[in-house]
Amino acid sequence: MALAGHAADELTARAALDDEAGSVRATALGALRRMERLTADDIRAALVDSDAVVRRRACQVADRMSDVDLLPLLHDVDPTVAETAAWALGEQERDDAETVSALSAMARHHDDPLCRESAVAALGAIGHPDGLAAILAATKDKPAVRRRAVLALAPFEGPEVDAALEAALTDRDWQVRQAAEDLRTTEP
Repeated sequence: MALAGHAADELTARAALDDEAGSVRATALGALRRMERLTADDIRAALVDSDAVVRRRACQVADRMSDVDLLPLLHDVDPTVAETAAWALGEQERDDAETVSALSAMARHHDDPLCRESAVAALGAIGHPDGLAAILAATKDKPAVRRRAVLALAPFEGPEVDAALEAALTDRDWQVRQAAEDLRTTEP
Protein backbone atom coordinates (compact mmCIF):
# COMPACT_ATOMS: atom_id res chain seq x y z
CA MET A 1 0.00 0.00 0.00
CA ALA A 2 2.71 2.49 0.90
CA LEU A 3 4.21 1.87 -2.54
CA ALA A 4 1.04 3.24 -4.13
CA GLY A 5 1.99 6.68 -2.82
CA HIS A 6 5.46 6.46 -4.32
CA ALA A 7 4.13 5.10 -7.61
CA ALA A 8 1.33 7.70 -7.83
CA ASP A 9 -1.21 4.87 -7.94
CA GLU A 10 -4.26 6.75 -6.73
CA LEU A 11 -6.73 3.98 -7.58
CA THR A 12 -4.95 1.47 -5.34
CA ALA A 13 -4.63 4.00 -2.53
CA ARG A 14 -8.31 4.97 -2.76
CA ALA A 15 -9.39 1.33 -2.75
CA ALA A 16 -7.37 0.80 0.43
CA LEU A 17 -9.41 3.49 2.21
CA ASP A 18 -12.13 0.81 2.48
CA ASP A 19 -9.84 -2.02 3.60
CA GLU A 20 -10.95 -3.96 6.69
CA ALA A 21 -7.60 -3.36 8.41
CA GLY A 22 -7.23 0.04 10.07
CA SER A 23 -3.49 0.06 9.49
CA VAL A 24 -4.09 -0.28 5.74
CA ARG A 25 -6.65 2.54 5.77
CA ALA A 26 -4.17 4.74 7.67
CA THR A 27 -1.40 3.93 5.20
CA ALA A 28 -3.74 4.80 2.33
CA LEU A 29 -4.18 8.29 3.78
CA GLY A 30 -0.42 8.74 3.79
CA ALA A 31 -0.13 7.44 0.25
CA LEU A 32 -2.76 9.88 -1.00
CA ARG A 33 -1.03 12.72 0.79
CA ARG A 34 2.33 11.78 -0.69
CA MET A 35 0.87 12.04 -4.19
CA GLU A 36 -1.03 15.21 -3.23
CA ARG A 37 -4.41 13.61 -3.96
CA LEU A 38 -5.75 13.62 -0.40
CA THR A 39 -8.94 15.64 -0.05
CA ALA A 40 -10.59 17.26 2.93
CA ASP A 41 -13.47 14.79 2.48
CA ASP A 42 -11.02 11.87 2.73
CA ILE A 43 -9.77 13.25 6.03
CA ARG A 44 -13.24 14.01 7.37
CA ALA A 45 -14.28 10.41 6.73
CA ALA A 46 -11.15 9.10 8.43
CA LEU A 47 -11.68 11.32 11.49
CA VAL A 48 -14.80 9.31 12.36
CA ASP A 49 -13.26 5.91 11.60
CA SER A 50 -13.80 3.23 14.26
CA ASP A 51 -10.04 2.58 14.47
CA ALA A 52 -7.89 4.99 16.49
CA VAL A 53 -4.92 4.32 14.19
CA VAL A 54 -6.90 5.78 11.28
CA ARG A 55 -8.18 8.76 13.30
CA ARG A 56 -4.65 9.52 14.51
CA ARG A 57 -3.24 9.35 10.96
CA ALA A 58 -6.09 11.56 9.73
CA CYS A 59 -5.08 14.19 12.30
CA GLN A 60 -1.47 13.95 11.16
CA VAL A 61 -2.30 14.50 7.51
CA ALA A 62 -4.76 17.31 8.33
CA ASP A 63 -1.94 19.52 9.60
CA ARG A 64 -1.98 21.56 6.38
CA MET A 65 -5.76 21.62 5.89
CA SER A 66 -7.29 24.31 8.04
CA ASP A 67 -10.71 23.66 6.53
CA VAL A 68 -10.86 20.32 8.38
CA ASP A 69 -12.36 20.64 11.86
CA LEU A 70 -10.17 18.79 14.34
CA LEU A 71 -11.73 20.25 17.49
CA PRO A 72 -13.97 17.22 18.19
CA LEU A 73 -10.88 15.00 18.15
CA LEU A 74 -9.49 16.83 21.19
CA HIS A 75 -12.07 14.77 23.11
CA ASP A 76 -11.32 11.43 21.45
CA VAL A 77 -11.46 8.43 23.77
CA ASP A 78 -7.96 7.46 22.62
CA PRO A 79 -5.46 9.94 24.10
CA THR A 80 -3.02 9.44 21.22
CA VAL A 81 -5.68 10.73 18.83
CA ALA A 82 -6.44 13.72 21.07
CA GLU A 83 -2.72 14.49 21.41
CA THR A 84 -2.22 14.34 17.64
CA ALA A 85 -5.27 16.54 17.05
CA ALA A 86 -3.80 19.18 19.36
CA TRP A 87 -0.48 19.00 17.52
CA ALA A 88 -2.21 19.36 14.14
CA LEU A 89 -4.21 22.38 15.34
CA GLY A 90 -0.92 24.01 16.29
CA GLU A 91 0.47 23.22 12.85
CA GLN A 92 -2.62 24.74 11.25
CA GLU A 93 -2.03 27.82 13.45
CA ARG A 94 -5.78 28.30 13.86
CA ASP A 95 -6.08 31.31 16.12
CA ASP A 96 -9.86 31.56 16.39
CA ALA A 97 -11.40 31.87 19.86
CA GLU A 98 -12.98 28.40 19.79
CA THR A 99 -9.69 26.66 18.98
CA VAL A 100 -7.68 28.61 21.55
CA SER A 101 -10.34 27.97 24.19
CA ALA A 102 -10.48 24.22 23.46
CA LEU A 103 -6.69 23.89 23.50
CA SER A 104 -6.52 25.91 26.73
CA ALA A 105 -9.04 23.60 28.37
CA MET A 106 -7.06 20.56 27.23
CA ALA A 107 -3.81 22.08 28.51
CA ARG A 108 -5.34 22.65 31.93
CA HIS A 109 -7.60 19.65 32.43
CA HIS A 110 -6.78 16.62 30.29
CA ASP A 111 -5.90 13.49 32.27
CA ASP A 112 -3.05 12.53 29.96
CA PRO A 113 0.14 14.60 30.34
CA LEU A 114 1.06 14.06 26.67
CA CYS A 115 -2.23 15.66 25.69
CA ARG A 116 -1.59 18.61 28.01
CA GLU A 117 1.92 18.95 26.59
CA SER A 118 0.68 18.88 23.00
CA ALA A 119 -2.03 21.43 23.75
CA VAL A 120 0.53 23.76 25.36
CA ALA A 121 2.83 23.40 22.35
CA ALA A 122 -0.07 24.19 20.01
CA LEU A 123 -0.96 27.28 22.04
CA GLY A 124 2.64 28.44 21.77
CA ALA A 125 2.69 27.84 18.02
CA ILE A 126 -0.54 29.79 17.62
CA GLY A 127 0.67 32.60 19.88
CA HIS A 128 -2.79 33.99 20.62
CA PRO A 129 -2.90 36.09 23.81
CA ASP A 130 -5.95 34.17 25.08
CA GLY A 131 -3.80 31.03 25.34
CA LEU A 132 -1.20 32.61 27.60
CA ALA A 133 -2.99 31.86 30.90
CA ALA A 134 -3.09 28.13 30.11
CA ILE A 135 0.58 28.15 29.14
CA LEU A 136 1.51 29.95 32.36
CA ALA A 137 -0.52 27.42 34.38
CA ALA A 138 1.33 24.60 32.59
CA THR A 139 4.66 25.91 33.92
CA LYS A 140 3.60 24.23 37.18
CA ASP A 141 2.67 20.82 35.66
CA LYS A 142 4.81 17.69 35.24
CA PRO A 143 8.40 18.20 33.96
CA ALA A 144 7.72 17.47 30.28
CA VAL A 145 4.70 19.78 30.31
CA ARG A 146 6.67 22.49 32.15
CA ARG A 147 9.48 22.23 29.60
CA ARG A 148 7.01 22.57 26.73
CA ALA A 149 5.27 25.46 28.49
CA VAL A 150 8.54 27.36 28.84
CA LEU A 151 9.18 26.95 25.11
CA ALA A 152 5.58 27.96 24.36
CA LEU A 153 6.22 31.29 26.08
CA ALA A 154 8.54 32.37 23.25
CA PRO A 155 5.97 34.44 21.30
CA PHE A 156 4.75 36.24 24.43
CA GLU A 157 6.08 39.06 26.55
CA GLY A 158 5.13 40.89 29.69
CA PRO A 159 5.80 40.76 33.42
CA GLU A 160 3.98 37.44 33.95
CA VAL A 161 6.04 35.84 31.18
CA ASP A 162 9.25 37.25 32.66
CA ALA A 163 8.27 35.91 36.09
CA ALA A 164 7.52 32.45 34.69
CA LEU A 165 10.86 32.35 32.88
CA GLU A 166 12.69 33.49 36.02
CA ALA A 167 11.01 30.72 38.02
CA ALA A 168 11.87 28.18 35.32
CA LEU A 169 15.56 29.10 35.62
CA THR A 170 15.51 27.47 39.07
CA ASP A 171 13.20 24.55 38.25
CA ARG A 172 14.18 21.18 39.73
CA ASP A 173 14.21 19.66 36.22
CA TRP A 174 17.39 20.49 34.31
CA GLN A 175 15.63 20.46 30.93
CA VAL A 176 13.12 23.06 32.12
CA ARG A 177 16.03 25.21 33.33
CA GLN A 178 17.81 24.73 30.00
CA ALA A 179 14.70 25.72 28.01
CA ALA A 180 14.37 28.89 30.10
CA GLU A 181 18.05 29.68 29.65
CA ASP A 182 17.79 29.11 25.90
CA LEU A 183 14.83 31.50 25.67
CA ARG A 184 16.60 34.09 27.78
CA THR A 185 19.68 34.05 25.56
CA THR A 186 17.65 34.39 22.34
CA GLU A 187 15.71 37.44 23.51
CA PRO A 188 16.78 40.76 21.97
